[in-house]
Amino acid sequence: MTTWEMLAVFIAGISAGTINTIVGSGTLITFPVLLATGLPPVTATVSNALGLIPGSISGAIGYRKELAGQARRVLKLAVGALIGGLTGASLLLALPSTAFEMIVPILVALALILVVLQPSISKAVQRRREHTGTPGRHDGGPLLFVGLMLASVYGGYFTAAQGIIYLSLMGMLLDDTMQRLNAVKNVLAAVVNSIAALFFLFVADFDWTAVVLIAVGSALGGQIGARIGRRLSPTVLRIFIVVVGTVAIAQLLLR
Repeated sequence: MTTWEMLAVFIAGISAGTINTIVGSGTLITFPVLLATGLPPVTATVSNALGLIPGSISGAIGYRKELAGQARRVLKLAVGALIGGLTGASLLLALPSTAFEMIVPILVALALILVVLQPSISKAVQRRREHTGTPGRHDGGPLLFVGLMLASVYGGYFTAAQGIIYLSLMGMLLDDTMQRLNAVKNVLAAVVNSIAALFFLFVADFDWTAVVLIAVGSALGGQIGARIGRRLSPTVLRIFIVVVGTVAIAQLLLR
């Protein structure tokens, strides 16, 4: 890489770490930049996955207060994320690069609709529980576990906008604040990125210059994102999610 390319990758890493911590979709910044430096798509994908791990961990640390009291929930959902992430990483090497291109924009669009409708859905679910006397499940039950596991399959394959899908599913099935759910999302993203990158270490080629630049940049971005994200109101956070998600869909469709 030239000096300017290295600077561009580093800045992209900071931006991705910041956006991933607040909502997700940071890969849509780093991946095109890596391709622009001349890296093959698979090498760019695996290098990006490894480089973003420090950013995910940094973001989770930044949200540590919101993680308080969620240990059992996080551990259970992390198992599904681990299984899905490993499956997705395997598919990246087994399937053609265009395998997910058609369905990803649809998944992100559906996730955005759920994010927008989440307050109404949550109220309807709560009224139903009160009417039937059925208590809500702290962990979201089998539906959330399976849903997040499937989202993690996609996350292990490409990672772009997986955070939006996580938030939409948890927001619909868990009775909790957006900030606490965002904290869980950061942990799950760290799990998926880590297991995918560990798998790739043994079977794929990395560009270690890109990995280091994104790792340092995303770690800084994770702290920036945590500072910004924790101050956003639920409404503003949803608006931010919708804006980022819409941009993500447009970029995916125009690729």
